[in-house]
Amino acid sequence: MTRRLRPVAAVLLLSVVLAGGCKDQPTPAAAADQPPATAEESVEPAQLVGTPAATTPSPSPSAKAAPPTPSAGARPPVNKGGWIKIDQAAQAARTKAFFARKPKTVTGNPVKVPEFNVGCKVSHHNDDDPIVFPLLPGASHNHTFFGNKSTDASSTYESLMRATATSCNVADDHSAYWIPTLLQKGKVVDPKEVTVYYGSRLKDPSKTQPFPPGLRMITGDARKQTDTPDKQGNHFWCAGIGGETGRTADGLFPVCAKTAELVRQVTFFDCWDGKHLDSPDHKAHMAMGDHTGACPKSHPVPVPSVSFVIAYPLSTNTNGITLSSGTSFSMHADFFNAWEDSPLAARVRNCLNQGVKCNSQGNF
Repeated sequence: MTRRLRPVAAVLLLSVVLAGGCKDQPTPAAAADQPPATAEESVEPAQLVGTPAATTPSPSPSAKAAPPTPSAGARPPVNKGGWIKIDQAAQAARTKAFFARKPKTVTGNPVKVPEFNVGCKVSHHNDDDPIVFPLLPGASHNHTFFGNKSTDASSTYESLMRATATSCNVADDHSAYWIPTLLQKGKVVDPKEVTVYYGSRLKDPSKTQPFPPGLRMITGDARKQTDTPDKQGNHFWCAGIGGETGRTADGLFPVCAKTAELVRQVTFFDCWDGKHLDSPDHKAHMAMGDHTGACPKSHPVPVPSVSFVIAYPLSTNTNGITLSSGTSFSMHADFFNAWEDSPLAARVRNCLNQGVKCNSQGNF
């Protein structure tokens, strides 16, 4: 995939092993402390970063010092190779405190689905990716961001927590979310809305716990330009009355009825290795639940299953549309967790652990 690089970014990149974007979901690697990175992996330029605490970008115009500064336990060192270790003692204390919380008594008759959501609008666009290309503005293809309005190449957990402006409907969620931009003949086509679902696909959701502060991950592959052999790959569809009425000339996108929306859903991993906030390919520290409906031994910690449901406007003309990363099969998504601790813990404990559906405010 071709990326536009600014001169400064190009010089910096000479010393960094970079992949061309997000990658296929790997077979989860064992959670070793320092596994070697391969030439194919998207390695963060850790030598440019130092530690998250030392990376202090200029505050965005919307940034306010509202939430307290994150504790030192939330700022682990960045190791060369892209593996970011977590403070094990601090995480053990967070886990213990979480499961000591008494869940709120379920009232009414909520749907028996472990889930809560956050509703979002588009915030902004830029050619940045603070997970794959931190501190390298302009190094990525164009992304459509929602959630934290300050997100750019310099974003860190600390900067996201300081910035209180969000395009989502939950003020306690400072997280950054982004996807490749949808284009038609070079013009941006924005989603009318994006719903971020937090749920559990595991057999027993009662053991699910919140993400650690600063966890980040990617799903999908920006370099994948063709379908899977079984034709069940990365697909858009039409939702609503009339549904799909045909296919575009290239066969890659559906043609939707005027009463239907063009929709895409992406789902992230829901099992964590318990040791790292990130990995060289931004995936190996995470895994999907296995065939038994539980987390694999290599990634034993169940965390919420994050899913973006991306809805484009009615009557979206799909002829000639592409993603900034290429064909529809290159669809991918990024999640950088920056929830305030207690509000996220309350939603996971009350909703997911008890197997019931809550709204955006965490109510039954």
